[in-house]
This record gives sequence, structure tokens and C-alpha cells, in this order.
Amino acid sequence: MSAPSAPSSASAGPAPTAAAAPPAATARSRRAALGVIATGMLMIILDGSIVTVAMEAIQNDLGFTPAGLSWVVNAYLIAFGSLLLLAGRLGDLLGRKRMFLAGTALFTAASLLAGVATTPALLIAARFLQGIGSAMASAVGLGILVTLFTGPRERARAIAVFSFTGAAGASIGQVLGGVLTDALSWHWIFFINLPIGLTVLVLAVPVLPADRGLGIRSGADVAGALLVTAGLMLGIYTVVKVETYGWISAHTLGPGALAVLLLAAFLARQASAATPLMPLRILRSRAVAGANLVQILMVAALFSFQILVALYLQKVLGYGSARTGLAMLPAAAVIGLVSLGVSARLNARFGERRVLLSGLVLLIGVLGLLARVPVHAHYLTDLLPVMLLAAGFGLALPALTVLGMSDAKADDAGLASGLFNTTQQIGMAVGVALLSTLAASRTDDLLTDGQSRAAALTGGYHLAFTVGAGFLVTAFVVAFAVLRPHRPTPGDAPETTATVA
Repeated sequence: MSAPSAPSSASAGPAPTAAAAPPAATARSRRAALGVIATGMLMIILDGSIVTVAMEAIQNDLGFTPAGLSWVVNAYLIAFGSLLLLAGRLGDLLGRKRMFLAGTALFTAASLLAGVATTPALLIAARFLQGIGSAMASAVGLGILVTLFTGPRERARAIAVFSFTGAAGASIGQVLGGVLTDALSWHWIFFINLPIGLTVLVLAVPVLPADRGLGIRSGADVAGALLVTAGLMLGIYTVVKVETYGWISAHTLGPGALAVLLLAAFLARQASAATPLMPLRILRSRAVAGANLVQILMVAALFSFQILVALYLQKVLGYGSARTGLAMLPAAAVIGLVSLGVSARLNARFGERRVLLSGLVLLIGVLGLLARVPVHAHYLTDLLPVMLLAAGFGLALPALTVLGMSDAKADDAGLASGLFNTTQQIGMAVGVALLSTLAASRTDDLLTDGQSRAAALTGGYHLAFTVGAGFLVTAFVVAFAVLRPHRPTPGDAPETTATVA
């Protein structure tokens, strides 16, 4: 196994020989490419959170039923999560730049369609198209970065910037969604994507490195593509509908079993196909497999922070949309400070594994405190410490991303990126289904026992936060046991001698 901080292309051929540091123009172009990719990801992630605070306005304007309203989120989530793996591999075959541009263009056009939607069906269709575009663009984003930034330190810094855009997009989306909806209308939560998307497209054409890809014949596994897409789509659909139908209903067990069979058939197909869509060698790396497993657990747990804390602030403490976003802004600030300011240096000095474990400890503290938050909480004493401990996310995610991409060959960078994003969406779907269901069930039980609505809601959130903390403890154990520490050796190439893939 390659060292976690080694360049992803190291396993694709002989070790790079010493070379002069890249010229200033090359360094500037790589930073420009990072800026373009990060901005594109910011737009996509911002869109995912900006919708949540405008749901009530959308329902009132378009006449959604309560069940139909959930598809504004579900249509996006299903398309996004199920197509990431396929989009990542197609990026390797057809060219990652081409895939990024096509995905960004589709997402931008779909945002315009969503903004002008006048019926529930049109809005849901636009959200599905947004999910497809998001999958195409985000699946290859990390793949482009790891082929551009090959030195351990510069790659860590680039991934820290990439990770920060996730936290920033989620937090900005919650604030911006409330402001735009209250000041203008819900249509503008989609129109805001147009200037961002067009700017990214204009800048990406000259800035992103051109890559021809391996060619479609190198991995044109049509049967495998159909199996994995159908399996993921059906599986994510089953999970997001658990809250409606329950875990042991026929509506859950039947499609769930079929999804498992489809994914098992996909893995069997990849083991025997001459040109597999996902070469199984990528899962033989302890770093890659362990990092993706840790991510599923971590993201599932942190759903309870991102979503349930917002619900607690609104439904229990009575905060409005804009105030909720501002209340959670300190978390985004400390995550950004840690991600951009110190995470790369800590990874270089102590290794990604130690930094990841430290971040997980802080995040366990976050959910541990939330599991005891009172009904009548004071922000400064009960919630602000929680927001500050969220700095653990700024430590954990960049380190985890480096580990998840560490052993990907140059030809598999898009696939590894798609896989890493896919497990992120699986973790999110599991978190949504499991933690929200547990919280709702516990709330109903407490209401039946005669507790007030605020106390019952708080009790439901307490259970979800406790289970989420358990996920994080499990993630810590997996990371400690599976991810091996990196010990620098005399053969490690310094950053200044790394070649650009």
C-alpha cells in the first residue's frame, strides 16, 4: 500500500525523478484550477442546503402535498447519489475536464428550469436534472485535484480548500436561503446559481487541464453501469422513504433486497469483466477502503448536526430561518479556519491518521453535548461551545479525503473521486433515514406520555444525537484499527520535486 500522503499517480509507474520546482505560471494555473473547482463545488453544496429553508414557501406557492414536497429533496438526492460512481469512471474514460464542464452546464440550466417552475412536476424534474449535473461535476472534482497537486503538502492544502467549500456552502446556503426567500421569493434560491455557474464555465475552459481520457473502450462496461446505477438508485430511494413506510414494511424490505442483489451482481460483474467499470483493485487498499467506511459513519452522524440542530433551533427555540443560519455560522467559521489555516500543516507534521482521530474526538464531543442540550437552552452557554467544537470537522474531513484518494492510480482518479463522493451520499441517506426516524418515533412516545411538544421534540433529538455519537465512536475504532499511520521514509519525494500529472 502506498503511504497515505504519496501522490496518487505513484502506483501507476516508476517513482518520479527529481525535477525543478514548477514555474510560477504553472503554480498560478493550478491555483486557478483549484479556485474554479472549489467554486463549482460551493455552488452545488450551497444548492443542497439552500432548498431546505425554503420548503414551506415552495409548498404554499406550488400547492405541494406534504408527501410530494419531500421529492423536492429526494429527486435531487437519488439522482446525485446513484450516478456519482458512474460519472467518476466516465470522467476517467472520456476526460475529467469534459465531464466537469458538462455537469456544470447541466446543473446551471436545470437551476434556471427550477427557478421558473410553476408546477410541482416541473420542479421535481428540474431537481432530478440538477442531481445528474451535480454528480457529473463533483464526481471528477477530486480526481482533477489529485492529478494537479502531486506533492503531499500542496495536495493537503488543495484538499483543505476543497473540504472547506463543503462546510461553507452548507452554512451559507442556510443563511442565504432564508434571506432570499424572505426578501424576494423562493425562485431566487435557484436563480442565484446562474451567475456562479456561468462564471465557472467561462473560467474552467482555459484553466482546467485538458485530458483525453482512456477512451470508452477501456472501460465500456454497459452491463456494469446499468447494474450499479439501478442498484444505487433503488437503494437510496428505499432509504429515503424509510421514514414514511418504516424499516420492516414490504415497501422497504422488497426494494431494499432487490437493491442489494443488484449491487452484488455488479461486484460479481466487475470481478469477471474484461473492461470493468470499477476495477476492484481500488478496494484492495486499506487506506481507500477504510477511509470510505469511516466516511459513511461520520457523514451519517453529522447529518444530526447539520439538520437536526437547525430543526431544534426552529421548532424548540423558535428561531427563524435567517437567525438559524446565523446561529450556525460560528461552526462554519471555525471549520474554515481549521481547514484552511492549520489542517494541511498538521497532516504534514503528524500524518493524516492522527489528525483524523483527533477530529473525530472533537466531533464525538459535539454530539455528546447536544445529547444533553436542554429545552430552554441559552445560545452562549449551551450552543456556542458546540459550534466551536465543530472545528473537528475541519480536521477530520481533509485528512479523510487525502486518505480516501491516497492510493488511486492516475487512470483511476475519477473513479476514486466518484467512489468517495458516493459513500458520502450513502452516509447522508442512512443518516437521514435512521436518525430522523428515531427522533420522530421518540418524540411520538414522549407526546403520548404527556410531555410538552418542545420537551418531546428535544427528547427525540437527544436520541438521534446519542446514536450519532455512537456512529462516530465506531468510526474512531475503524480508523484506529484499519488506517495505518504514515511514517516518512528517506525515499519520500519532497513537495518541490513532485511532477504534475
